[in-house]
Amino acid sequence: MAKLDFNRVLLIAIGVVSVSVVAGLGIALLLGAKTQHLTLAAGSRSGESFILGNALKTVVERHYPKIRITLLETGGTVDNLQMLEAGRAQLAAAQADVLPGPRARILAILYDDTFQLLVLKDSPFHSFADLRGQRIALAQSGGQFQSFLRVAEHFGLHQGSFRFVGSSDEAADNAFTDGQADAIFRVRALGSPSIQKLVETGKVRFLPIEHAAAMKIKQPAFESAMIPEGAYLGSPPVPAQNLPTVAVHRTLLARDNANAAAVRAITGVLIERRQEIMQEIPEQFTEVRLLLAQVRRPETQAGLGPPPHPGAVSFYDKDKPSFLQANADYVGLILTLVLMIASWIWELKRWMQRQQKNAADKYSNRAVALMGSAQAALSLASLEDIWRDLLAILAEAVRDLDADKLSEESFNSFRSILQIAMDVTRDRRAFLTTASRAASAAPMGAD
Repeated sequence: MAKLDFNRVLLIAIGVVSVSVVAGLGIALLLGAKTQHLTLAAGSRSGESFILGNALKTVVERHYPKIRITLLETGGTVDNLQMLEAGRAQLAAAQADVLPGPRARILAILYDDTFQLLVLKDSPFHSFADLRGQRIALAQSGGQFQSFLRVAEHFGLHQGSFRFVGSSDEAADNAFTDGQADAIFRVRALGSPSIQKLVETGKVRFLPIEHAAAMKIKQPAFESAMIPEGAYLGSPPVPAQNLPTVAVHRTLLARDNANAAAVRAITGVLIERRQEIMQEIPEQFTEVRLLLAQVRRPETQAGLGPPPHPGAVSFYDKDKPSFLQANADYVGLILTLVLMIASWIWELKRWMQRQQKNAADKYSNRAVALMGSAQAALSLASLEDIWRDLLAILAEAVRDLDADKLSEESFNSFRSILQIAMDVTRDRRAFLTTASRAASAAPMGAD
């Protein structure tokens, strides 16, 4: 069996690795040079998510010219998630209590949305349950509507327990202001400009939404929250006292196949350039500016919510020590042991090579000695003995080659010398044979 040439295998391996590295670098350069176009489904144009998303777009494109973000005005969380799942958007703002599709991945928590329930100041309603059969200013679609129904379910109510007014947030606001609805429900950040406008009319008051901790049993995304006294107006305070309510996270999601480098860049801007984003938000939206203080890394809760996007994870873990850094002592010990073992193997290989060379030298020396004897031989009988000795040496050398006591290189070197010795013996035999025949024929010629 032919043995593999170690040096040739090593050269092939180095060549394959080199080609792979060059190809990888080439692909990375091509991808890095390509402009990434991302669409952000951001909800209502007057909503906090849209305002914040527009400022985020400006700052991202300023620092990353190869990233272009298009903002889409939508009907809210449900529309956003549908677009994300269908691939018509690569980014989406969404309430955490609305279940996203399997393609969604989370980047960050933007801020906390609060369930806010308002009624007319002179209405007789004092709790959520009092609104059975009443007109609610709320579009029957989107994440807000789903959140309202989850709260209603807790109090033993359902969609048919209410009459809903308004096909959009704006229409619902107008209906409530015009007295065509008894209550209005919004899932908004505290200090929301749209709710602030309602409060400034002086005709509304807040209702508490109690039992948030109990609702969390069935709705893990729900959190207990409080609307502080005077959150919207200081004198007289609105609300007039601290009111319990429910809060959910407003999250920024990405589609699972969104470019990881672009997602990492967006996450980095969102976390590290909040002041710059804040400056891009118009001054009249002070409350939205303050929401940037709540931007944070999403919590890791097994089985709850979408998994993190790899691009976001790579940003969050950028300061995390690598495996080699975290295990430097063990890696150093292992590397030392590997080097020691490699050194021992190398020395063993060199010793075996020396042994093989010594064995080949012995066979070569014996062949050279027999070659000298063949040149000095005076009889065919002695040449026959020399020939048998040469064949015996060859047989021994072949056995040693099979037993790895001789390397192929050493064997080939010995075989060259043996071939010369056999040629010399063969020539000497021919010479002696010719001389013997000539000697035998001479007396006959003399007669």
